[in-house]
Amino acid sequence: MHNNLGRLGGQLGVGLCLLGFVVIFFGWNGAASTNYVPAQFPYLVSGGVAGLAVVVIGAAMIVVQNQRADRARLEEVLARLAAAVERQGLAAGASQGMTGLGGHVVAGTTSYHQIDCGLPEAREEARVVPLEDVRSSGLAPCRVCRPPQFGRLVSGPEPTPPLVGS
Repeated sequence: MHNNLGRLGGQLGVGLCLLGFVVIFFGWNGAASTNYVPAQFPYLVSGGVAGLAVVVIGAAMIVVQNQRADRARLEEVLARLAAAVERQGLAAGASQGMTGLGGHVVAGTTSYHQIDCGLPEAREEARVVPLEDVRSSGLAPCRVCRPPQFGRLVSGPEPTPPLVGS
């Protein structure tokens, strides 16, 4: 239904242009039928000006319809492009093992995170470093985003959180 109404604007514009040209023709024909110049003015005004106005309105409707069609095509192409970029990004993330940007992580003062982890965003000391630099720095991996680990970076058993009420 929406597509039919969309095409109606262009068809109505073409119809108005044709109607305007017919009105201009009848105005010219009426003016040409008399030799007295002051008697030609009503034909020129009613046929010429009114017909020209109808032609301009019809042409504007055609232009608007073409812009709507172009916008719809552009939105469709952008949607396909966004889906392709998303698929490519997901495939690239899966092939990298979700380690961030080419083996980089975000390092803080005590822990390191994946690039897409939301925890270090507000901290000023957070910086993007290569994953190899984390091994020598002794930083602990984030417990939320679980970035890649190199063996055991923390010596001793993993601390367990205290139970509430014990």
